[in-house]
Amino acid sequence: MENKIKMSPDMWIPLEKSEKDAEKVSRQSLTFWQDAVRRLKQNNVSMVSLVIVVIMILACVFVPMFYPITFEDQVLDYANIGIMLDIYEIDGKNFYMNGEYYLLDITSDGELLQKHPIVKDDTANKRYIYDFDGKEVIVDYSPFFSAKVEYNRQEKLAKKDPNIDLTEAKYNLDNAKKVEIKSEGQILSPVDRVHNKTYILGTDNLGRDMFVRVLHGGRISFIVGFVAAFVNFIIGVLYGGISGYVGGKADLIMMRIVDVISAIPTLLYVILLMVVLGNGMLPIIIALSITYWLGMARLVRGQVLGLKEQEFILAAQSLGAKTDRIMLRHLIPNMMGPIMVSATMQIPSAIFTEAFLSFVGLGVSAPQASWGSLCNDALLTYMTYPYQLFIPALAISITILAFNLFSDGLRDALDPKQRK
Repeated sequence: MENKIKMSPDMWIPLEKSEKDAEKVSRQSLTFWQDAVRRLKQNNVSMVSLVIVVIMILACVFVPMFYPITFEDQVLDYANIGIMLDIYEIDGKNFYMNGEYYLLDITSDGELLQKHPIVKDDTANKRYIYDFDGKEVIVDYSPFFSAKVEYNRQEKLAKKDPNIDLTEAKYNLDNAKKVEIKSEGQILSPVDRVHNKTYILGTDNLGRDMFVRVLHGGRISFIVGFVAAFVNFIIGVLYGGISGYVGGKADLIMMRIVDVISAIPTLLYVILLMVVLGNGMLPIIIALSITYWLGMARLVRGQVLGLKEQEFILAAQSLGAKTDRIMLRHLIPNMMGPIMVSATMQIPSAIFTEAFLSFVGLGVSAPQASWGSLCNDALLTYMTYPYQLFIPALAISITILAFNLFSDGLRDALDPKQRK
């Protein structure tokens, strides 16, 4: 006998709103790239690095357009002017003395006016004599010169006689005054220390503005880095993708070609290209384009070998999809994470390679400047004017560090294993 249950409205209890939404998905559905961008934004170090890179790129591109001084302008009277200037004062008028013991008229806030003419170059007594508004100003650099001559003499004697002690001569050299500035029999001392208003980062040994030359050098470095990364991206992805997807003898031959090219150093390519094309940025870009895509090709080939056996590729092949469609619509989009990380890491590598080549004299030629050539120009005077070496070296370090930190964050953001 069947039990019949009669249903009535009073047997039902309406659900509360909170219970109705219990199974509702509260989080917005995100695509892979949307989720990657979200996680990249949460990485503060990577975002700060990205901001630094963007600021440096914009500064290198746009600031030289509006800056009143070009990278090739030179004023020999203002050679080797530092960033901070010691100001001397006589009767309310100011002057500054550079490393060559020349006096320069200067305002109280650090703006250079002109080089003060020398009245007498007393080389025999190691001093310069100036007429500063009717008052004689003597720049005496003989104390340090005499101490250095004496030390060199004692050093030569010590090579012949080991019993000679150089301690006193070394002490006198280290404690000798570089220069004494005298006026009316009194030694003058700096009354103030101000920032160089005319050249905010100083000048080099030819009186060229270090600030605009560093920005111009950044242009060269960024152009080489981005062009090399773009060319390597195109060639490496296509070459490695075809090699991995076709397989067989074609893959064997193509990868042996990669091995042959990678066996030749990049420096040799640059030297050979410069013999044909001359110095400049073009031989470096071509040399990096020849060699840098090899790592990308190996990376893409390895990714393709793993992906081409997946079910979605077999399904596309079963439906009659052509090779180019499978490559462009299925394989490459699924490899974009590792590819983008590798391409981003190639940019600082190309920048450093260009800086190294310019440093050894295989980069751009004067009067153009790159960060490497600026470091090379400063080698002869880096002990006396360390800022000339420190500024371009700091620009290289900050740029490469920022790119590497951003690449690390991008790698973590594109890693599916770290999705939350």
